[in-house]
Amino acid sequence: MPHKRSPFIDSIRRFMRLNGYSIRTEQSYIYWIKYYIRFNQYKHPTKMSNAEIVSFLEHLAADRHVRASTQRIALNAVMFLYSKYLDQPITGLKFRLATKPRTLPTVLSMSETVLIIDQLKGVHKLVVEMMYGSGLRVSECLRLRVQDINFANASVIVRDGKGGKDRVSILSLKLKDQLDKQIEKALALQKNDNERGLGPSMPVALARKFPNAYRQSPWMFIFPSISLCKHPITDQWCRHHLHSSVIRKAVKQATIQSNVNKRVSCHTFRHSFATHLLEGGADIRTVQELLGHSDLKTTQIYTHVIGQHYAGTTSPLDKIREHRADYFLSERP
Repeated sequence: MPHKRSPFIDSIRRFMRLNGYSIRTEQSYIYWIKYYIRFNQYKHPTKMSNAEIVSFLEHLAADRHVRASTQRIALNAVMFLYSKYLDQPITGLKFRLATKPRTLPTVLSMSETVLIIDQLKGVHKLVVEMMYGSGLRVSECLRLRVQDINFANASVIVRDGKGGKDRVSILSLKLKDQLDKQIEKALALQKNDNERGLGPSMPVALARKFPNAYRQSPWMFIFPSISLCKHPITDQWCRHHLHSSVIRKAVKQATIQSNVNKRVSCHTFRHSFATHLLEGGADIRTVQELLGHSDLKTTQIYTHVIGQHYAGTTSPLDKIREHRADYFLSERP
């Protein structure tokens, strides 16, 4: 039996699309809005206010034990619902912040990175090498189009990254031959799709303004999906990029085969990119720019990983050992 759609939720989704919210923000906000309504026994949001919102947020902290960042996303979703969609701004919220401590990210050594990458093959290997070589999130890497690669400047353009921001990162020229071959395959697939009136999924507004843009090579995904799908907004058949779950499964299997005893995810390669740059002497503000962090404090977490936060500090145990050695040397006849 098909799941019954909610006209209220469909209306919120349409409002977000009309106002240019990204599909990822839409999915996240819709998830938390649904959760908020379910938590309050399906009461309509116009019948709820501060008390229900506070109860929901404290439930996330006390019962779900979510991180402060997750609680903040849920809060943003509820604030969007009231302030933007319902035009009923909420003020004076007093709730308990989630206090689950932030943990240090898992980082691979260079040798561990090599061990895992060597277990990968084909497009899976190239995607992971791009994530590590350019500090990309898996979604950012898979959304790359042909026009985003600049071999002349050894750079890659990340469009509509986290927070809707564009940025430029570095590109390893060691990947040029592999990328050239992958782009060639992608363009051949685009040509075949074009003969059937199909092409890569396009930004809705751009497709409306330039209806034949899907036939142009710059707009082809470098890592296209094997199969066709319907566009989530226009409902037209198209070819999207490779799904992130494909890469996540490949990374998990490669980690097992490599015998690296760490909890490795796709994001681990982005963490390792930042840490290895800092270990190599890169300026922290350069790393911040390459990662696209708005706040330097976010980037500084990697200085804790490599111990730069305590630069120049020596363990007292080392001093005891040095003192003991000096003592015995001075006492010898």
